[in-house]
Amino acid sequence: MAKNPPPGDGHRVGAVKDRTQFQHPNGHWVKRNDDSGRFMDVKADKDKFKGVRKEK
Repeated sequence: MAKNPPPGDGHRVGAVKDRTQFQHPNGHWVKRNDDSGRFMDVKADKDKFKGVRKEK
């Protein structure tokens, strides 16, 4: 059986569900709730959110 130790080290197993991200024209990444379409967060730096799928 596969393990994913150590617990509590701050990493995720798998993707975040019900969320997507897209890149705003100013270069920042915006996270959106997939169900309601509301914006949830904007990254301060220009890196992507980890584990959140991109919109097409």
